[in-house]
Amino acid sequence: MGLGVGIDPGLTGGVVAFALGGVALGTCSGLVPGLHANNFAILLAAAAPSIPADPLLLGVAMLAAGVVHTFLDIVPALTLGVPDASMAIAALPGHRLVLAGRGREALRLSAVGSALAVGIALPLALPITWLMVAWYPTIQAHLTLVLIAVVGFLLLTESSLRAALGGLFAFGLAAALGWATLDVQPAAPLDAGSMLTPLLTGLFGAPILLDAMGGGGVPPQADAKLAMPRRELGLTAGAGSLAGALVGYLPGVSAAIASVIALPAVPNSDPDREFIIASSGASTANTVFALCALLALGTPRTGVMVAMDTTGVPLTIPALLTAVIIGAACGFLLVVGVGDRYLRTVGTLNYTVVSGVVFALLVGLSFVFTGWIGVGVFLVATLVGLVPPRFGTRRVHLMGVLIGPLLL
Repeated sequence: MGLGVGIDPGLTGGVVAFALGGVALGTCSGLVPGLHANNFAILLAAAAPSIPADPLLLGVAMLAAGVVHTFLDIVPALTLGVPDASMAIAALPGHRLVLAGRGREALRLSAVGSALAVGIALPLALPITWLMVAWYPTIQAHLTLVLIAVVGFLLLTESSLRAALGGLFAFGLAAALGWATLDVQPAAPLDAGSMLTPLLTGLFGAPILLDAMGGGGVPPQADAKLAMPRRELGLTAGAGSLAGALVGYLPGVSAAIASVIALPAVPNSDPDREFIIASSGASTANTVFALCALLALGTPRTGVMVAMDTTGVPLTIPALLTAVIIGAACGFLLVVGVGDRYLRTVGTLNYTVVSGVVFALLVGLSFVFTGWIGVGVFLVATLVGLVPPRFGTRRVHLMGVLIGPLLL
């Protein structure tokens, strides 16, 4: 792929149109639990030879979808208890705010955190990328030690010895599951996914859903006023953004882990709100810096970047930055415009029925993208995902499904 710094003025209209198309795809993936922008990106990559469009425009659509997804995935995470993998760390703090009637505020905290992450990431992209290019050979040569340090940090920051041991046990189970299944090439109705679909929805989505069955669901929500000081909000978003920048260059390390890495740098005066802001900022910044990693190092770190790389998207920086900005602006407005309605709608429904329907949807998505073998992996992953709460440990240790195979 060529790296370009200019954009043909004739392409401007196409860039905007395809970015808005990507916004529509990212909206669908963000609001449907278990679905990810990666799925649409891989579908576009597979269909690219038959689509009469410039590969650059397809890349714009993929990137805009990925950015919008990082804004909107908080909506089902709060209302249904089924987060995207990158939002897993925010699930319980977010639910506490919803139960307290502060769900509308939580949505806006997430939107502001993601928007600030874009505002922080864009000016820092060049210096941070320059540093990472200089240090990357050293990091790559010692990647095993780096990943062990990350795992050790996650365990050491647990609340008790029991939680740390439980986290280590959950990490080991997830690592074994990843080692056994990640390289499987299943026959499926749609060739637009990988074993990550059943693994991540099983580990992070279904267990939260099962644990929530029989609960009261979404109670009436109060006003949307932000109860967090601006300075604290900015510091928390900045910490999440920098952590998202770090993991954007490291294989196997997710935005959920970035959120934990960011926590020591936040004021810690309001943990639930800080979790949501840091997680949202890390997730969105991770997408921006994953693009930087592809531009500078040629290494795709996310499913969207893999799809762009596979499609042969020209790395024309102005067009891709335009996609990021349009995606961020639309994502912010959509969280505010759609999130409140989502909360109200779910609040009027029978929560056990809603949970059962969403669980069935996750099973269906596993089958569509990975066939019957994927359904089996999803069910096993669900059992593994039930382990962390029984030890009082964080679900983030389940990211061993990606880190573990890299260590073996």
